[in-house]
Amino acid sequence: MSLFSPAGDARRTARRADGGHDGASTLPAQLPMTYVLPLRWHSDTGLAELTGYLRWLAGRVEVLVVDGSAPDLFARHADAWRGLIRHLPPDPAERGLNGKVIGVRTGLRAAGHDHVVIADDDVRYDEAALTAVHRLLDRADLVRPQNYFDPLPWHAWWDTGRTLLNRALGADYPGTLAVRRNTFLAMGGYDPDVLFENLELIRTMRAYDGIEAAPAWLYVRRLPPDATHFRGQRVRQAYDDLAQPARLLTALAVLPALAAAIAARRPALLLGAAAGTVALAELGRRRAGGTAVFPPATVLAAPVWLLERGVCGWLAVAQRFLLGGVRYGDTRIRRAAHSTHTLHRRPRPH
Repeated sequence: MSLFSPAGDARRTARRADGGHDGASTLPAQLPMTYVLPLRWHSDTGLAELTGYLRWLAGRVEVLVVDGSAPDLFARHADAWRGLIRHLPPDPAERGLNGKVIGVRTGLRAAGHDHVVIADDDVRYDEAALTAVHRLLDRADLVRPQNYFDPLPWHAWWDTGRTLLNRALGADYPGTLAVRRNTFLAMGGYDPDVLFENLELIRTMRAYDGIEAAPAWLYVRRLPPDATHFRGQRVRQAYDDLAQPARLLTALAVLPALAAAIAARRPALLLGAAAGTVALAELGRRRAGGTAVFPPATVLAAPVWLLERGVCGWLAVAQRFLLGGVRYGDTRIRRAAHSTHTLHRRPRPH
């Protein structure tokens, strides 16, 4: 099976938009794979739904939740998941600003299998996606699936504009990656003091000469955040672009270009730019069977998202130089991610 073309179960995954967690009459054989979920909750609003998903997962893979929640929430989770999954706190020997990375590093060391899925708490795999990832990890060191939102409230529609543009220009950054444990440990994991942890992991794997697969056809459902959380993430997500200079410069050019078009009284330029952005998003939507999971109206979100990024890009730069970094929990993180060149120059662990 090609690492970059749909086949078998993966083709069926691309056509599914229902999440696939209703269970089945016959329980499948468990895959030799570990599912690591780094968790740090401040409330248990979604505990019942997550527990149902973990119960479904536990019949198919080894499940390991690394829980950095407050002690009272940790105890509640322990009660809910006792006998169902492996539930443990982050390794106290780990140090770093990014709690998710600490959770991932703890989970990878504790994993019982070489094939490991790393997923945020809002990611919802189905059986076909798990099987496809497992097969891809036979030939790749890192697998980068494609997330889509279901359901699709207004703010998820808005953020899907970003997803479609990323797909048209290369690959999106999902809330889940899969890695080979042996490779991850051999390269020494990845830096816990950066904001854009998924990009840092991808670049660290590349610097280690690991094989990366980014199958645009491998769709994995993601639950949308609530609108309040979405609004609170806008500048922080824009801060990620500080690790990607071309994207940052594009974002910073949006407002000056808009102002120039308005000053010149050239509305046709604005309409043309919006239409071009929508057309680019449509290319991303049609790529690799994406029409099965991205509704047609999502392409209209692309120019709206681009305008938002143009505003938030300047706010992110201001936070970098005026405040010393972006707010992350109780601290600030200065670096979005290291460049691939920097990671290549680092000595490899022995």
